[in-house]
Amino acid sequence: MLSKNTLKFIKSLQQKKFRKQEQAFFVEGSKNVTELLSSDFEISLLLFTPKFAEENPSAVLSFKGEKYEVNQKTLESVGTFQSNDSALAVGKIKVNQDIEPKSNEWVIALDDVRDPGNLGTIIRIADWYGINKLLLSQESADIYNPKVLHASMGSFTRLSFYYTDLASYLAEIDLPVFGAFLQGEVIYNTDFGTGGIIVMGNESNGISQEVEKLILHRISIPRFGHAESLNVAIATSIFCDNVRRGTYLRQKN
Repeated sequence: MLSKNTLKFIKSLQQKKFRKQEQAFFVEGSKNVTELLSSDFEISLLLFTPKFAEENPSAVLSFKGEKYEVNQKTLESVGTFQSNDSALAVGKIKVNQDIEPKSNEWVIALDDVRDPGNLGTIIRIADWYGINKLLLSQESADIYNPKVLHASMGSFTRLSFYYTDLASYLAEIDLPVFGAFLQGEVIYNTDFGTGGIIVMGNESNGISQEVEKLILHRISIPRFGHAESLNVAIATSIFCDNVRRGTYLRQKN
C-alpha cells in the first residue's frame, strides 16, 4: 500500500535541497515517464493510473521496482502538473561525471543559464541536433528541477551533463571554443568545422568575463528588426542549426 511517507517524500523532491539530500528526482506525464523507463537511469518508484497501464502495458509489467496503481488526484497531489492522468516516476540522480569531448563532436556549454524552462528547451534542442554532451556552470539551473525535465520532453535521458567551473574547464580543453555575442563574426559566414564547444551565456548578462577570455571565436546572430535580444534557447537553436548545416553539406559532398 502506498504510504503517506512515500507521498511526502515524492513531494519533497520538488525542492532542490531535498533532491540533493536524497539524490533523487521525479518526472511526471506519459512522455517523460516512458522515456525514463526506457533509459539507463536507475528508477526506484512508479505511480501510474489505469489509463497509463492500458496504454503502456509492457512498460508497467517490465518495471521491477516499487510500483502502485493510483488515481489522478494522487498524482496531482504530489507532482507539479495541474492535470496528470498518466504516471509519475522517481529516479536516482547520476554522479556528476567529467565530460571528455572528442575532436569531432559538439558540446554545448551554458554559462549561468538560470531559467529552468530555457534549460529544458536547450536540452531538447541539443537532442534534436544530435549533441549529447552539456557543460553547465555551477550557477546554472538544476537539470533535475521538474520544470527543466518537463520542458526537455524526455530528451534529458539521452544527454550527459557535467556541472563544473566553466572557466577552469575551458582553460584546459584543446578544442575550438565558440561563443554567442552581440558583436562578432556573423554566424552565416562562420566555418564551424567538425567539432568544438558552443558557449551560451546568462539570459540577462551574457557570457561572464572569466569565460569570455577563453573564447577565441566570437559569433553573432545578425539582427534585422528591432528586438533588443534573443531568448537563449532560441539563440542556441540557431547556433546548432548552423553547425549542423555544415555537417550536412560535408556529408552530402
